[in-house]
Amino acid sequence: MITMLFQKDYFMASLTVRQLDERLKKLLRLRAARNGRSVEDEVRTILRQAADEAGHDELEAFTPPAQQARASRGEPARPQAKRVLLIIGGGIAAYKSLDLIRRLKERGLAVRCILTKAAEQFVTPLAAGAIVGERVFADLFDPAHEFDVGHIRLAREADLIVVAPATADLMAKIAAGLASDLATAVLLAASSKVLLAPAMNPLMWANKATQRNVAQLAADGFAFVGPNEGEMAEAGERGLGRMAEPLEIAGQVSKLLTQAGAPLQGKRVLVTSGPTHEPIDPVRYIANRSSGKQGHAIAAAAAQAGADVTLISGPVDVPDPPGVRTVHVETAREMLQAVERALPADVAIFAAAVADWRVANAGAQKIKKAAGQATPALSLVENPDILSTIAHRASERPQLVIGFAAETENVAANAKAKLAAKGCDWILANDVSPQTGIMGGDRNTIELVTATGVEPWPPQSKEDVAHMLIARLADALKENP
Repeated sequence: MITMLFQKDYFMASLTVRQLDERLKKLLRLRAARNGRSVEDEVRTILRQAADEAGHDELEAFTPPAQQARASRGEPARPQAKRVLLIIGGGIAAYKSLDLIRRLKERGLAVRCILTKAAEQFVTPLAAGAIVGERVFADLFDPAHEFDVGHIRLAREADLIVVAPATADLMAKIAAGLASDLATAVLLAASSKVLLAPAMNPLMWANKATQRNVAQLAADGFAFVGPNEGEMAEAGERGLGRMAEPLEIAGQVSKLLTQAGAPLQGKRVLVTSGPTHEPIDPVRYIANRSSGKQGHAIAAAAAQAGADVTLISGPVDVPDPPGVRTVHVETAREMLQAVERALPADVAIFAAAVADWRVANAGAQKIKKAAGQATPALSLVENPDILSTIAHRASERPQLVIGFAAETENVAANAKAKLAAKGCDWILANDVSPQTGIMGGDRNTIELVTATGVEPWPPQSKEDVAHMLIARLADALKENP
């Protein structure tokens, strides 16, 4: 039954009245005539009512097979993706909205798209649908979807609605409360936050009517991003009215989706990630095989949980996480300085694989190799211990200091010793022997070491490790606010 409900359009298409017996067909015709509907619409109405009555409990209890498999392995449930409904208005800036879809999906958001009729003059449903990954919506009177009140469903199922570009005409309609097409009908039915990205000629933006509409929309609780100042599509035109860039809009979307109920809302989280490079000379350096994937995943998960996150990253090939303030460094000493500048913080998570030693006197020029010359002696000195330094601070020590122990033997025992020596609160220990594939790979197997004992975690992706860690530390902060 669940499959039938989710595939109702195909099911309806295959169901014909001719397949029913004569008595049932007669009853359907009488009922349809009494209600002023076609027989096909009457069938849809009956099925919809049956689904509402009989399908609700099944849908509530339904667990997708992939989620069942993850639960059987003891892996945590992935947080449900936030849903963004993007309404593309009819302006030349509509071409930027295709890039905006990509930017939103990069942030793990589920995106749906509505095109106004004017927008279809600039971008096609095929182009938008290809990037979204599903059909786009355009027609208020689409019989395939409006029989189950499609515009209400689109409004209700969105966590945030974005209008980009928000043209002068579209904003005027919204301010007046019109519902003359699918976009305005959805906006009138919306209970979620709406973000407008205005885009128009500077003279249109400055017009008193537009400014009245903007003031009314702001008073009604609409959020704005832009417009920016810059060159217009028209030759020789410049001024205030250019639509905000997709990255700017996506950043504002991330902020608006961080609701007050987020577990780390109002908390400051500091994360270190990746290796450090300690120079031998301008060409060579001492390093390790850390990819930064785990630290970056932790920073992203903390941001998704509502935290104000600062990520101190060594040299990595991993993109900066969205919604995170990232500081790039090279050496252990630079990382320590960046960490201290980022304080105070509520939580500090030291996932970086910091080099233990550096060359005492790095060469100012490349050290040359010559026939018969002895191998140069490299004098090593110990790097600062960032985890211990922060854990032992007399002031501005984070409430929760978490370190990592990358071991190749006696993992739990070495992690317990490190916990005592460093003065931190938790250690996440893992076996990084080459055969595990953890260092540089996409999966991890963690043992959480605290003062009360060792808790083994199941093998899982580094993203799942990050979400599991963030959930645990959020609980710890609630217990000790």
